[in-house]
Amino acid sequence: MSDYYQILGVQKDASADDIKRAYRKLASQHHPDKGGDVQKFQEIEEAYRILSDPDKRQEYDNPKPQFQGGMPPGFEDIFSQTFGFGHPFADFFGRRQPAQRNRHLNLETHITLADAYYGKDLIANIKMPNGRDQVLEIKIPQGIRDGTTIRLAGMGDNSIPNQPPGDLHLKVNIVAHEKFSRMDDDLHMDITITCIEAMLGKPMTIDTLDGKTLEINISPGTQHGQILAIQGYGMPNMHDVRFKGRLLIKVNISIPKFLTDEQKQALTNLF
Repeated sequence: MSDYYQILGVQKDASADDIKRAYRKLASQHHPDKGGDVQKFQEIEEAYRILSDPDKRQEYDNPKPQFQGGMPPGFEDIFSQTFGFGHPFADFFGRRQPAQRNRHLNLETHITLADAYYGKDLIANIKMPNGRDQVLEIKIPQGIRDGTTIRLAGMGDNSIPNQPPGDLHLKVNIVAHEKFSRMDDDLHMDITITCIEAMLGKPMTIDTLDGKTLEINISPGTQHGQILAIQGYGMPNMHDVRFKGRLLIKVNISIPKFLTDEQKQALTNLF
């Protein structure tokens, strides 16, 4: 099993914020759009998916034993070779073996945050268990959340005749965005202003995820870390796209580290 802590470069006692920071840094470095390795990026995505979820992280940190009763692995084969039965607890005891069924198929895909905003129609060519190629047309709904699994009834394995086909389960992973992060249906972004701009206030324009230009106003006296909330510029709700989340803008204030003597004197005289 992969060491998810090692993949993200964090200690096992890392906080949720430490894990999120490490994920964002690595996702940006290894993003396929920047020429990064797709497999490495998928490993980072998987590690973050597990460690960012408290329940899944608990299960990962405390794995249950694989053998919990019944026959140990390989025992059925030994039994069959010794006694000549196909299944030790079926024909041997006069019980009927369950009929074979077509399997469900599990697939994954990666889409961008913009794809999740607008929705996306996917066309995929997959090889079925019976060896045949099958073209799938899949509609990704607007506002879909990371890790959502779409069930396509009857689109899975159909190798066994006279049995209903299995289902196809498509897990949708959303690639980390360089500018926006998502929490439920809210989008988060950071802006940086100078300390003078924070004191005096400043009008600004920002670009939203859907390509619009939004005018905002930094009020005089804005504090470092203050959050500006703008309703209706977040992600569409996947159950009702008429409703959108908020755009939450965190204001960071840049403070000069070095000042000339003249600048220091001017500030002293001013304040």
